[in-house]
Amino acid sequence: MSGAALPFRLAPPASGRVDLLVIAGEHSGDEHAARMVADLRLRVPGTEVCALGGRHLAASGAHLLHDLTASSVVGLVEVLKNYSFFKALFYETLRWIEEHRPRAVCFIDYPGLNLRLAAALNERGLAAKAGGPVKLLFYISPQIWAWKSGRRFTMAKHLDALACIFPFEVACYADTDLPVEFVGHPFLAEDYVAPVSFNPAAPVLLLPGSRKQAVARIWPVLRDGYLAYGNRSARAIYPSPAIREVIEREGVPQGVELVPNGGVVEASAVLTSSGTMSLHCALAGLPGAIAYRANPITYLLGRWLVKIPYLGINNLLLREAMYPEFIQGAATPQALAAELRECVESPARLASTQQQVERLRTHLRQPVGGTVVDWLLRRGLG
Repeated sequence: MSGAALPFRLAPPASGRVDLLVIAGEHSGDEHAARMVADLRLRVPGTEVCALGGRHLAASGAHLLHDLTASSVVGLVEVLKNYSFFKALFYETLRWIEEHRPRAVCFIDYPGLNLRLAAALNERGLAAKAGGPVKLLFYISPQIWAWKSGRRFTMAKHLDALACIFPFEVACYADTDLPVEFVGHPFLAEDYVAPVSFNPAAPVLLLPGSRKQAVARIWPVLRDGYLAYGNRSARAIYPSPAIREVIEREGVPQGVELVPNGGVVEASAVLTSSGTMSLHCALAGLPGAIAYRANPITYLLGRWLVKIPYLGINNLLLREAMYPEFIQGAATPQALAAELRECVESPARLASTQQQVERLRTHLRQPVGGTVVDWLLRRGLG
């Protein structure tokens, strides 16, 4: 069986062999996977790694087969619009794995594609659990505690091991036979450098996300909230040129500086989407708020399927709104401006944020039995 043709074929491994294939479909997953690969290559020089990912994986020494982060979408409507491309990429990836037989595939989150690939590799007899040569590993658990919790049983059937970055996630798989380990959160690693830092005199920060369709909806919300506040300059971090193009197309007001991801950006407060950058900001002690606007159909489906009190992971971990959340129509310019005003001008808000940061670090600073590379070597490459 085959899908629609891609305008390209995934390249063979540069050395003619491959130990590990990494698949990361989002910018945050690309960064986490890159740290893992860089550490792996330090521990075991000569390890051959190929990747479907982004620029961070390429910089880590992996042979990048395709920039999957440039194609990342979220939501049912967006997936359907891009269905033919993802179908073609799906079958081309299967073809590549069948031809080059990596010792292990490490899926990084992105369950919509990755769990389907894992099932297909089992169906084709390539996966270790189906008697094949390829170990299937999963790093960064899908959010089964938020929705589609039944996926854990299919994951246990197809995967050889899972490593999670939040300590509470281990218990979510307790009724399966899937080996699950907490390997620590990468933001608490000794060599972690946050992309943001708190400075009460700095501009405010606007973070619309890393997916083009979502940014096109969320950037105008953040922009208008900032304009309604208007008391100091702002900065907006973008993860790729494609995201910068979306931001510029939607309009960048005077007083807003666009900054590429890669350095450390100082900020006094933040308006952010609910992605990984919100946790960076929370751990850095920035007071802020979350604003999110989805496609209306996607939002209605989400309200029906997702049964969690918050979108932001910092809020979920603390079980309170460290970052108040403004979703869909609640994300008005006036509401977001009021949040920025309180974040910048209220000593009580800043003191509360600093207390919450310490509690957040305590949640993530749970004991671990080893690093993600220890897990990878033990479960897939040992």
